[in-house]
Amino acid sequence: MTNIVIYSTKPMSELQAKLMDIDEAEVKTVSIEQMKEYAVLNPSLMIVENIDIAKDALMTNKFPCPILFFGPTRKDVIVRAEGYDFIKDPNETDELLVRAKALLKIKEYKDKIEKVSTTDDLTGLHNRKYLQERLEEEISRSRRYGTKLSCILFDIDFFKVVNDMYGYEWGDILLRNIANKLNAMVRKEDILTRYGDEEFLLVLPNTSEDNAFLFGERFRREVEKMEFIPAGEDEAHRVTISGGISTYPCMKDVDEDANTVIRYAEHALYNAKHRGKNKIIQFSQMNLEM
Repeated sequence: MTNIVIYSTKPMSELQAKLMDIDEAEVKTVSIEQMKEYAVLNPSLMIVENIDIAKDALMTNKFPCPILFFGPTRKDVIVRAEGYDFIKDPNETDELLVRAKALLKIKEYKDKIEKVSTTDDLTGLHNRKYLQERLEEEISRSRRYGTKLSCILFDIDFFKVVNDMYGYEWGDILLRNIANKLNAMVRKEDILTRYGDEEFLLVLPNTSEDNAFLFGERFRREVEKMEFIPAGEDEAHRVTISGGISTYPCMKDVDEDANTVIRYAEHALYNAKHRGKNKIIQFSQMNLEM
């Protein structure tokens, strides 16, 4: 849905009806004072009727969408947005629609580029570039509000055997099957990425280590029940998965960042592999169980 938000000094902008001609566009009019809360409305395009009244918001915010201003081109105003343009006479409906559609197209292209750059081609999950940015954000939020943040690093056991026995095509099919199964189990706020060749990293905000372990065990059992039957085979190839869990904050008096939390999850995963695979190990329990 294309979401166009008009920031106006009037309760109902005359533009609203004109912009309805844009396919699948939802158009709203709000006060200019609400520009600072732009994220609540999640606009695809912002239209600002009075640039002078909006100066303060423009100076203190970086907008993730393009902006169309009324009036002559201004060089004295700093605009941090995905793109912006000016229209002298908004009553010229054809010109208004052309400029609005052009800015929406910019937004569409930039969103596609961003998605391609942060998405794994094979599984459709987020990639490590996306993970690094989001995990730092979530750790910062966890630190600020004193909440728990858990990471689970999953690794398919004996994945090389699948590639060697049935070929890389069937290895890819197994990866997609497991990615789809895991993606169907996560919450909307969770961050799921393909971390390595046969590794998946799941970030669980507001989740304790014990609850992360319950999730990891549930997924491990689901994978164990999978029926993976490559072409030409009479019986299913047994598939299992191992996992390592770390929960921020992991250790007292240690300055921990995204790389630290991932490294702890890797240690726990290696411990699970060392202990025979098909296990979920918590980083905090490693010394007690080794």
